[in-house]
Amino acid sequence: MADLTKVDDYRSLRGAQKAAIVMLALGEEQCGRLFTMMHEDEIRDISAAMAQLGAVRSEIVERLCTDFVENLGSSGSLIGSYESTETLLIKTLPRDRVSQIMEEIRGPAGRTMWDKLGNVNEDVLANYLKNEYPQTVAVVLSKIRADHAARVLTLLPDPFAMEVVMRMLRMETVQKEVLDGVERTLRAEFMSNLARSARRDSHELMAEIFNNLDRAAETRFVNGLEERNRESAEKIKSLMFTFDDLQRLGGPAVQTLLRSVEKDRLPIALKGASEKIKELFLSNMSERAAKMLRDDIAALGPVRLRDVDEAQSGIVVLAKDLAAQGQLEIGGTSDDEVVY
Repeated sequence: MADLTKVDDYRSLRGAQKAAIVMLALGEEQCGRLFTMMHEDEIRDISAAMAQLGAVRSEIVERLCTDFVENLGSSGSLIGSYESTETLLIKTLPRDRVSQIMEEIRGPAGRTMWDKLGNVNEDVLANYLKNEYPQTVAVVLSKIRADHAARVLTLLPDPFAMEVVMRMLRMETVQKEVLDGVERTLRAEFMSNLARSARRDSHELMAEIFNNLDRAAETRFVNGLEERNRESAEKIKSLMFTFDDLQRLGGPAVQTLLRSVEKDRLPIALKGASEKIKELFLSNMSERAAKMLRDDIAALGPVRLRDVDEAQSGIVVLAKDLAAQGQLEIGGTSDDEVVY
């Protein structure tokens, strides 16, 4: 593989190399999260590209990321689309197999049907299951995560939900034929409809990516996008949720976040935070715990901005995960201010 320190034109990079550079630019934590969403062959190709990259000049990284942002933000989609992918697949595979693959691609994340089902919004899933037989619903709820099943159960009509509970209590080992039948029905009737209706807004995707950039990179890309497409830049900024937006959390939500955050990460994150954010966390702790946190912050001494960014980004990601699980609400949108 060519030494990228000698490459003057980033367009000579292969797809796996481009993906490897973008993922490395996002940092270890986000890179790891992305790997968990990939298939083994994708992980292998990108990992091989990473291992052979060598030193990549900053202008190549910036050019690659800037073009990626511009394509996604201004056009609303990447060059590669569902339609173009489907067209290519039709040339090599039977049409029914192509339809199945495209439904799986468009549907929720997960390797198996039950993994995918566990990532479907509980309101959507409950709305579908309430029209099914109680025994079918009992089978489905027995196969997904308990916390997800609990949220779905509470959204079902009471008499129906109680019937489902009784079926689950009486249910023994589910025969493979029954499971296969339920899975086929879900794939044909529910997942295919869900896949056709589910399209993620490109600005939401870009806002999530921007949320995980370090402060300097975020500012650079937002400013660059404002010059090329101000409308897209403003929409992305309105969708972003930053560490400073945590001040919109209520006391119970902050306490929930505090119970989950890594204790060694919080002092570093607050070291570079505004006094308002610091007080938000300190006021929701016991007097003794607040004093210990102040002492930990003071004892840190000078801290690299990169470390502060990583700690704050990790807490924001944690808050989003807790919100997705229904444990707290993070409503609202970020303003234009950046905390330094």
